[in-house]
Amino acid sequence: MHPAAEAVLSTLAAYLCGSVPFGFIVARTRGIDIRAHGSGNIGATNVGRVLGSRWGVLVLACDLCKGLAPVAGVGWALRGAPQEVDLQVLVGAAAIAGHMYPVWLKFRGGKGVATALGVVLCLAPQASLIAAAVFALIFGLWRIVSLAALVAAVGFGICQLAWFLPQPFSKDQASLTAFSLFVPLWIVVRHHENIRRLVRGEEPRFRAARTKAPPAP
Repeated sequence: MHPAAEAVLSTLAAYLCGSVPFGFIVARTRGIDIRAHGSGNIGATNVGRVLGSRWGVLVLACDLCKGLAPVAGVGWALRGAPQEVDLQVLVGAAAIAGHMYPVWLKFRGGKGVATALGVVLCLAPQASLIAAAVFALIFGLWRIVSLAALVAAVGFGICQLAWFLPQPFSKDQASLTAFSLFVPLWIVVRHHENIRRLVRGEEPRFRAARTKAPPAP
């Protein structure tokens, strides 16, 4: 297959994979439309608040895997080819875009954190594990998911940039460096409402539901 066609098809497949709205699907199996409850977001945090921790963890795992699978698949298929990392970056960004803007839900999706984590676990495992530890620390101290996600995303970008110094935009590293700067910024922008609430001191702490939420009217 021509490399350009391969890139287009891989990117489209990654977007469609990322677009699978697991939060919406899981909530539907429990009899509710998650968009009508809590924050209205389809991500793992809102599912956990509305349905309980085990359902939130299930959605988190599924959203993570839909970022990890396309990137790992490209890595397996190309196995050391010159375009491997560049195409992995491209399909990783497409999977995150799919989660944020799913075609199945009129392009209204989640914040992209779990799917991005799946992507970077393949692309930059050292920096992603540091970011996950930062998330756990911030969440453990304040129990505010958005704050933990924002600090972890920015922390990932800083760690990956430091890892590539002194030549972060060399030929072999340019695409991954651009990804590591752009995606955290993308996640920050998607959290704009959360940031406003954080500034006002109104962002809620995470509390998982203990009982099943009532069906949406």
